[in-house]
Amino acid sequence: MPVILAEKPSQAKAYADAFSRVKKEDGFFSISPCATFPGGAILTWGIGHLVELKDPHEYAGEWKRWSLDKLPIIPDRFEFKPSARTRKQFAIVKKLLRNADEIIVATDCDREGENIARSIIDQAGANRKPTRRLWINSLEADEVRKGFENLKPGESYLPLYAEAQARQVSDWVVGINASRLYTLLIQKKGARDVFSVGRVQTPTLKLIRDREIEIENFKPEKFYEIEGHFKTEAGSYKGKAKGRFKTKDEVRELLKKHQVPLDGTGMVKKVADQLKRQKPPKLHSLSTLQTAMNKKYKYSPSKTLKIVQSLYDQPLKLVTYPRTDTQHITENEFKYLRSNLDGYKRLAGADFEPASLAPNRRYVDGGKVQEHHAIVPTKKVPAAGTIQGLRTDQRNVYMEIVNSTLAMFHRDYTYLETTITTAVSTLDFFTKGRVEKDRGWKELFFKRSQEKDEVLPPVKEGMEAAAKVTGREDETKPPKPYTAGQLINMMKTCGQIIDDDDEAKKTLKEVEGLGTEATRSSIIDTLIKQNYITVTKNIVTVTEKGKLLCEAVEGTLLSKPLMTAKWEKYLKTIGQGAGKKEAFIENTVAFTRKVVADAGQAVDKLTVNAEVTGSGGKSRGGGAIARCPACKKGLIMDKYRVYGCSEYKAGCKQIFPKKILGKPLSEATIKALCEKGKTRKLKGFQGKKKFDAALELKDGEIKFAFAAKT
Repeated sequence: MPVILAEKPSQAKAYADAFSRVKKEDGFFSISPCATFPGGAILTWGIGHLVELKDPHEYAGEWKRWSLDKLPIIPDRFEFKPSARTRKQFAIVKKLLRNADEIIVATDCDREGENIARSIIDQAGANRKPTRRLWINSLEADEVRKGFENLKPGESYLPLYAEAQARQVSDWVVGINASRLYTLLIQKKGARDVFSVGRVQTPTLKLIRDREIEIENFKPEKFYEIEGHFKTEAGSYKGKAKGRFKTKDEVRELLKKHQVPLDGTGMVKKVADQLKRQKPPKLHSLSTLQTAMNKKYKYSPSKTLKIVQSLYDQPLKLVTYPRTDTQHITENEFKYLRSNLDGYKRLAGADFEPASLAPNRRYVDGGKVQEHHAIVPTKKVPAAGTIQGLRTDQRNVYMEIVNSTLAMFHRDYTYLETTITTAVSTLDFFTKGRVEKDRGWKELFFKRSQEKDEVLPPVKEGMEAAAKVTGREDETKPPKPYTAGQLINMMKTCGQIIDDDDEAKKTLKEVEGLGTEATRSSIIDTLIKQNYITVTKNIVTVTEKGKLLCEAVEGTLLSKPLMTAKWEKYLKTIGQGAGKKEAFIENTVAFTRKVVADAGQAVDKLTVNAEVTGSGGKSRGGGAIARCPACKKGLIMDKYRVYGCSEYKAGCKQIFPKKILGKPLSEATIKALCEKGKTRKLKGFQGKKKFDAALELKDGEIKFAFAAKT
């Protein structure tokens, strides 16, 4: 019997709903014999990654303690293990996969989806089983059934697994080594925090900091413009002469040259009208949707991703696959969108005659659709009550996607742009304004009151104009700090802001910048969680901790987008079957050895201020948790992978793990152990069976404490 492996429970439920006779079991569904599966099938799921790379100390005990002389940490071979928090589901999946006649990989259709499935299959010892691949962009029942009836050969997607494994292992190597390296070096300078370093998050942080430095160093420069205020029998308006001037003297010289009086008479020399058009916007990729929702509603990129994922998942299934980097669809999607056009219009309260019902290559181009097409509504047109039942944020995101789809069928936005040339003596002044002719697609997105056009009076050529001419003083403006939404676009287009490296520009353009469509929002979240950046009223600011790390990595490849761009470029060749996973990992190891060898000299030059040393600020976990129960002098701090004493350099070895038997230990739990020696009863420890117990501290070690039996 075939076993279908989905990525998560909601995805498995959506697959199960496509079949009429399905029985829910513990950790899986049983699909009864049907046309698609004549002998029936088993449908199970991961919970994202059920399998993860081993921690350093699981290779060698000496790697448990953070120490400069133990770097770099490079295992002879990289090994995986079942994740402690999902061990029960892994055991179920492992048994099912081992008993399967065939495995159908039905995780998300991208490299990480392939990685999740194949890692589970390998860890379960089922990698010799025949496999086929489900590759669909929608969770609608008919699309699911059609996908299962047209499964692809599983081996065709193995290069994607190799690509993802190369990325995962290499990120582990760089992250583990660079994080320990910079943490230990910066702590030597007095810092008490842990510094997480990564090949995507660190250059992203550096780009944000570079913008801040540009703003801090910006020196405004005065400039002058020549402005005219005109009054005619048809109405009043303003105009400007061409050019900017550094001094008032330059303004005076030009006015003198053209014999322009400050208070005189001009003449309307020319009135030129030009009909202009704006085509409807393209369909949404994930990044354009995230940018739009941040601009309109201040939703963070991660919030938008969660919302659109909920609209894709069971039970809603209102939109197609969200983690897409393309803004095009194929003829197949266009056909059903066209046939559902009236339904989508009703949802949006839109009433317009389509400009065309034929596919337009601006939106419909199968050649530009690789793994996934643009985000569009599914075939299922929901009832108005369903839309009203959505949360406000879900409704906002869904209607943005619906409106972007409707815009594809709508008319161009057209307006008449008028340019008035007014001569005062021999100096020309120019005035531009527009008159809206047809709102077209804009009526879907903007109320008329949201956009103000400068409507000019109906002057005619030869008309006399009373003129007052002035020199207007202004100054250059600094660049603006990034908003949370702009970070997504900055990461995607960062090659455009690199001035002096043509190779970097070209490579970053090819791989679409830093990160991937699916990971950019999580990278921003990581920067926030690591206390590298804060977002206040949608404005992004680098913290003192973030500034310190930027100084530490200044000039290294870890600080440059080019490194990750080169990674992604080669990773793509692995996914295409041309590159080799082993070669990529070997290069990463060589790079890591060089980072370890070179970092000390740069960090030695750093100055660490009080906010980062802990005497005036916060640690990653929010500051000191409690007084150390061992040395009574130091403070127990969040040290990234463990809780540890701030006096470790003075010899205190007190540490506490972040997890025990799959149960995360909170700061409150550690505080109770340090101050009271014991916690209340905690639930959810995972031994052979789940159990509950209190924890107590004895001789610096945590022990289980069970209630006495009566």
